[in-house]
Amino acid sequence: MNQNLSDIPVVILCGGRGTRLQEETATRPKPLVEIGGMPILWHIMKWYARFGSRRFVLCLGYKGDMIKDYFLEYQWRKNNFRLDLVSGNKTPLDGVADTAVEDWEIDFIDTGDDTNTGGRVYKIRDYVDGERFFLTYGDGVADVNIGDLYRFHLDKGKIATLTGLHPWSKYGQVVVDEDQVVKNFIEKPKLKDLINGGFFIFEAGVFDYLDDDCVLEERPLERLAEDRQIALYKHEGFWHAMDTYKDFVALNEMWEAGNSPWKCW
Repeated sequence: MNQNLSDIPVVILCGGRGTRLQEETATRPKPLVEIGGMPILWHIMKWYARFGSRRFVLCLGYKGDMIKDYFLEYQWRKNNFRLDLVSGNKTPLDGVADTAVEDWEIDFIDTGDDTNTGGRVYKIRDYVDGERFFLTYGDGVADVNIGDLYRFHLDKGKIATLTGLHPWSKYGQVVVDEDQVVKNFIEKPKLKDLINGGFFIFEAGVFDYLDDDCVLEERPLERLAEDRQIALYKHEGFWHAMDTYKDFVALNEMWEAGNSPWKCW
């Protein structure tokens, strides 16, 4: 059954500890680490919203209260205001408050500080009504065409579709001839192998493959593959995860240079 994308929940994994990015995640959850002054989570949600998505389910864990607080105060972050501590009333100090906010409906679900990825998805099963849902990680940006991904998923008729891509090598390549003499160098080439880039679509039947403490990327996906129930949508465009401090710096440098392919506003 073809659905309007606005009716399909977008589940975002937001609970990891981000241990490889401790320069930033010691004081805040990884999804709140900023690119261009806004959390990477916000960038991801803006990308989905471009294609009509407006329902989000956030799988919270480590420092999840900070993510709740960010969105609870979202409107007032843009304004100067006076707060009456007794009543809780806020009064804008510069005329009419800027009330232009995204038309999003967000469920904030505590899935545990140390729950594995599949367990987090399993724990939000009661919050994703309908036939299917999107799923992605809360620490990576891309220019995946969500509309095309959705149509591909419907065409394949499988329980799961994942986005596969060719990553760029972190190292330069040395090319030699038959005499082991260096011919040339290739700076960080694109690798031939495909990796899981996230940006999934799952039918509700995926919950039969999950439990409350499984790792999504291990046995659940392996079982789906054994049952020939995963399709791969190949993405040739931009994709960048924020795994390390070096990634954080690189994404912010791209933003400052005006080279941000995921920016859609």
